[in-house]
Amino acid sequence: MDPTLLEEIPSLDLADFRSGDPERKARFVQQLGEAYQNIGFVALKNHGLTDDQTTKLYDDVQAFFSLPDEVKQRYEKPELAGQRGYIGKGKEHAKGRNTGDLKEFFHVGQEVDDPTDPVAQEYPDNIWPAEVPGFAQHTTAAYKTLEAAGKDVLRAIALYLELPENYFDDKVKNGNSILRQIHYFPIENPDAVPADAVRAAEHGDINLITLLMGASADGLQVLRRDGKWIPITALPDQIVVNVGDMLQRLTNGVLRSTIHRVVNPPREKMNSSRYSVPFFMHPRSEMSLAALESCVTPDNPKQQPDVTAGEFLNERLIELGLKKK
Repeated sequence: MDPTLLEEIPSLDLADFRSGDPERKARFVQQLGEAYQNIGFVALKNHGLTDDQTTKLYDDVQAFFSLPDEVKQRYEKPELAGQRGYIGKGKEHAKGRNTGDLKEFFHVGQEVDDPTDPVAQEYPDNIWPAEVPGFAQHTTAAYKTLEAAGKDVLRAIALYLELPENYFDDKVKNGNSILRQIHYFPIENPDAVPADAVRAAEHGDINLITLLMGASADGLQVLRRDGKWIPITALPDQIVVNVGDMLQRLTNGVLRSTIHRVVNPPREKMNSSRYSVPFFMHPRSEMSLAALESCVTPDNPKQQPDVTAGEFLNERLIELGLKKK
């Protein structure tokens, strides 16, 4: 692993991977793999999202979260363990914490077009807010674009790990991926919230990889190997793509799921909103997360017991307070 301590996350161009030029593609694979071994994050341009898509999606997100709480709560279904629809303020907390994060969010999941695929029976129907007419259309478009970009990132990861390029393809086809629209809501009186409450406490993502659309304000930080928190900054035309715990587990820690957080703004800005939209790329529930043989060596013995993606997700939803045991 590159011992360099980075001051910012590397920037890559997905067009290099998609170019058809073997040299550009190979360089992208190497740079991505090195970044994911070092810090677990990259900023990625030419991901496929257009400015128009992004603008329409964020307009809808802001329109939904500006609705009265009692209207938003009509779209909250506790029996779905937060997998679809609205999840209210402070309902989710980081693993190992009890204080809820200062956020509310809305989940949109996979829609399976193939009725013969048994995974279709596993997913609840999406929930669409009637008050925001374009919500379903614009959210679905962003979901499909980010999923396509994610598949190419996974193909590059497969090549870096010296696996067949299409190693992940069947594992993420109709995978249990989630698009999360987040509102870090204004705090009018900072003294009225718990002293340890933050917008998103330090955590690792559950999934294979996360693709994060640009947020509307600063605040995202990543924990470097030496214990220093560094800010994550991406240009307007970039998304941030990071390794999740499932991929770290699959690679026996070779690729890093780095702890990150969203810190509160300065006290005088606590009364402002922050929006962000991450796409959590999950595989199908039956995928094994057992460590790849090539990632288990005398110097890096197997670290975790075998588990499926579905079992791992269920365990984490309980730890995050979204699901009851």
